[in-house]
Amino acid sequence: MVHDGDCVAIFNSIHRVMKAEKILKEQGMPILLIPAPRALNADCGLALRYVLADRPRVEMQLAEAGLVAEEIYEKRAGGYVRLDARPGEAPDA
Repeated sequence: MVHDGDCVAIFNSIHRVMKAEKILKEQGMPILLIPAPRALNADCGLALRYVLADRPRVEMQLAEAGLVAEEIYEKRAGGYVRLDARPGEAPDA
């Protein structure tokens, strides 16, 4: 379940989302592999969930591994708001 204030990271393949999960779990990050919410378009059907406060660390760890999420959303008031990439970063192609 995704709660308000949680982030949901979408990747463009099952391999990338599972690699991201492995990298973050190895770093002790409190993330969870979840079925992608129906409201979000995720080709692979899976996503990573984590709290908004962990977003900078999650993105830093993934960027260092050369693995950037295609899209990141925050759950707010029953809906999802797409978060922009940080300056100088671009989503995966």
